[in-house]
Amino acid sequence: MFGKTRQAYYKLLNHEVETFTQETIVLEMVKKERKKAKTKRWGGRKIYSIIKEDLEKQNIKMGRDKLFDLLRSEGMLVKPRKRHFFTTQSHHWLHKYEYLIDGMELTAPNQLWVSDITYVESQDEVLYLYLITDAYSKMIIGWYISTNLKADSAVKALKMALRNNPDISAGQLIHHSDRGVQYCSYQYVEILNKYNIKISMTHGGSPHQNSIAERVNGIIKDEWLYDMELKNRDRAEKKIKDIIKVYNTKRPHQSLNYDIPAQVHQMGFLRNGVESVIIGSRYKNKKAGLNKTQPLPTNASKSQLFLTGCSPAEPASASLRQNKNDKKINGNKI
Repeated sequence: MFGKTRQAYYKLLNHEVETFTQETIVLEMVKKERKKAKTKRWGGRKIYSIIKEDLEKQNIKMGRDKLFDLLRSEGMLVKPRKRHFFTTQSHHWLHKYEYLIDGMELTAPNQLWVSDITYVESQDEVLYLYLITDAYSKMIIGWYISTNLKADSAVKALKMALRNNPDISAGQLIHHSDRGVQYCSYQYVEILNKYNIKISMTHGGSPHQNSIAERVNGIIKDEWLYDMELKNRDRAEKKIKDIIKVYNTKRPHQSLNYDIPAQVHQMGFLRNGVESVIIGSRYKNKKAGLNKTQPLPTNASKSQLFLTGCSPAEPASASLRQNKNDKKINGNKI
């Protein structure tokens, strides 16, 4: 039969059927994980880190490169998007702080927080998302969605971050941002000084010096928000709450060697034996003392996995006034 034996023909046919079946299974796995994550923007590397164990259980021999080839053939690769919008207002008279983090080694959570603002389009108006991220764990620890670029909105995100991390050590934490008027405002700086948090800012015209914050903004928008239709601020707040929960508790992060931000942040273990060193505008990994991460306890509660930072900031939290329900950090109320 076409120069081949019947046995060879059926062997080839069976191989093609088996390959087709396995590829179908893998594609369904990819679709399932993207559906669970509520995004079609999770690429091959992240998906592979999630489904790798299931592939082995089903005796499907498929490496990352082969997965990329399969996704490419099915038109399921993620195409990059371009950023277009600016939210930084750095031409102001307020005091601007020095760039403190060059050469800084990150060995644990709550050593460096990075902040930034990004725009979110809705049908009614343009909104602004304020994010504070722990640079070590890449976990979003504070956020607020606003209709304006006022300092009040930035303060709400900061207060959430403080509530979510009541055990920060006085004088050991640096808050890093661009030179935006919100972060230079008296109201914002007063809170940082109150909790003995050092202030670092990028040099003028150097957004790359806040690359972690910029990257997290891009992830939230590129993998989720660009594909959503948001009617107004209230609808956006609910969606962003869900998005940040998924980002913090389910999304494998490449710079964490595909660990999950919430696990890294809550447990405070070294990321697969890797520490981060900030060199100029780059964030470089180096080998640390430990070679293996500690597993998350099986009895870990949901609150251990995604802090209250996944809930929207209450409007009252914007006020600098204190009340009897305020939490304390280093003897200070927030």
